[in-house]
Formats: sequence, structure tokens, C-alpha cells
Amino acid sequence: MTLQTEIHALKEWAVATDALERGETIMLLRKGGIREEGKHFKVAHDEVLLYPTYEHQQRHLLKPQYADRVEPVPSGWHPETVRIGAFARITDIFQVSERETVEGLLPFHVWNEQFAAERFGWKPRFPLYVMLLRGYKLAQEQVIEYRSEYGGCKSWIDLALPVSLAGMRPVLSDSEYASQVATIRAVVDSERLASL
Repeated sequence: MTLQTEIHALKEWAVATDALERGETIMLLRKGGIREEGKHFKVAHDEVLLYPTYEHQQRHLLKPQYADRVEPVPSGWHPETVRIGAFARITDIFQVSERETVEGLLPFHVWNEQFAAERFGWKPRFPLYVMLLRGYKLAQEQVIEYRSEYGGCKSWIDLALPVSLAGMRPVLSDSEYASQVATIRAVVDSERLASL
């Protein structure tokens, strides 16, 4: 049953949330923010609004077709308002521990090889989380006021006011999404098979 409103949001680079909203990717990579509980990533919600962030976006860590979409901002900068245009269901979560698997996933997200290697190498004792998200475009995007509690290096926030999900539409068809999930799962499964 589809929710009518939502307040839970997942923070991610604006260029990535835009790509999810356009159906250009279904994948996010995570290790956890500095202000995460226990300083480790965990999935707090499986249905979320996509909340775009700008401060940490860096062109040199994106594939060329995405790098041109980023305007660098100074440290500590935040917009006065934030556009919320998409909702997502996190359908699959994989933990990746092998560099070869991270390299095999390169075609499926917006970041380049340097970003993937840095994200994988940070806190090397802990796996990289690969999340697959089924994106939905909101029928009417919402422009919300930035609030200080939305800031900081954390993945999950609750918005002060709910956002309507009425009339949202999937950005990919069921078959397109299932095909991409199956292809990505095959890459991740190759790591599991190699470890047997």
C-alpha cells in the first residue's frame, strides 16, 4: 500500500539524487557519515524522500557526464530552500568487501573510479554498502525551507513537514528496474561465489 505522505529523507549529493530521479542510476554507495550513530552506516528506513546536498560534491569524483552538472560551493554553505522531487524504495542492500566487485559496479552509478576506490578504502575493516533504489518522481515537487537540523554529515533526516506522495510515478518500468537489479546482483554474487 502506497504511503500518502512521507517525512523520512535520505541525504545524498544533488547530482546523484537528480540521476536517481531521471532513472539514470538506481545505485548509491555508502560507508557512513561522521555524525552517523556509531560512525557506521546502517539503513534506517527503506522508504524515503531524496534530499539533495551540495557541500561535498566534487567534480573530480564524478564521471564526466555528471561532473558538468556540479557547481562547487564553499564549505558550510547550504541553500535557503531545498527542492524535493523524488521518493525511493530501497529494494536491495549489499555489503561489498572486495575491490574487484567495487570495480565491477562502476558502470552502474554516477561516481568515477577514484571516488569508488576512496569510498571503499575509507574504514577498510568495514564493507561498502551498495543500495539499490526504486525511484518515483513526485507529481508535484516540494520546495522546503532549509533547517539547521538537516545539516551535518548524516545520512538520514526527518523533515519538519510531510511531503505528499499522491500521484507519484516510477521513473523506470517494472521490467527495466528488475533487469538492472538482476545485472547488478550478478556482479555482487560473483564476489560471494569467489569466496566459497
